[in-house]
Amino acid sequence: MVTLDKFPDYLFNQYKNFRKEVPSISKAHTFADSIIDFLFPIKRERKCTLPQIDLNLTQLQIDFKDLLDPMEKILGEPINDIAEKFFKKLPDIYDKLLKDANTFLDSDPAARSIESVIIYYPGFYSISVYRLSHVLYKLKIPFLPRILSEYAHSKTGIDIHPGAEIGLNFFIDHGTGVVIGETTTIGNNVKIYQGVTLGAMYVKKSMKGKKRHPTIEDNVIIYSGSTILGGDTVIGHDTIIGGNVWLTHSVPSYSVVYHESKTVVRDSKKLPDPINFVI
Repeated sequence: MVTLDKFPDYLFNQYKNFRKEVPSISKAHTFADSIIDFLFPIKRERKCTLPQIDLNLTQLQIDFKDLLDPMEKILGEPINDIAEKFFKKLPDIYDKLLKDANTFLDSDPAARSIESVIIYYPGFYSISVYRLSHVLYKLKIPFLPRILSEYAHSKTGIDIHPGAEIGLNFFIDHGTGVVIGETTTIGNNVKIYQGVTLGAMYVKKSMKGKKRHPTIEDNVIIYSGSTILGGDTVIGHDTIIGGNVWLTHSVPSYSVVYHESKTVVRDSKKLPDPINFVI
């Protein structure tokens, strides 16, 4: 065991074993929020002008390259090329997020406007960060996609791996405790409620790169607390999964799956004495 007086020397030697090609976490967090604010600048008090938008875009490109700079030696291509590919995807990301936001507005009776969805809905924020980090994941950029996804996870309680494939018009209501694994495939018009897990049957390093999370087809609704596991598990389109369901096998299209339990309501005055006590 290392004694306390030798511990600084021990740490210093250990630090040499860690990789230095890691982006700044604080800068990555700031970049995530800055790019979402750029796409949806409704929180700003001042009006946006076209010159200001151009200036903001230029600054985002500079900030992005600065994030990539520490990883230059381990990137598969030049930083400028990666930045160009990422920002070319920005209009597509924006269009998808607009569709997502409108799905929130159409699905949630508590949503008063698209602005309210963008400003304070945690589900929309987590989807926004996912759509950004997914593009980074596809570009094979190390570290950064997960740094962004874990940032959104810490803010919302919603854990979406950037490798998941998620279609259009995605809706997460409330969201706390939602987990979506790396090889999950989700179709269009899917709605998920809090506490839903789309996970793997088991965790094993040999499963790396293999399909180990479920496929959710179009127009599926998954209610709170449900768990769906396994890479071979397919939830057919237009299916409703009720609350607290545990699934490890496929379900055909147009199914209704629910967990049946018994809830008893009775007059408390008629309870027997051993239950009718006071602490």
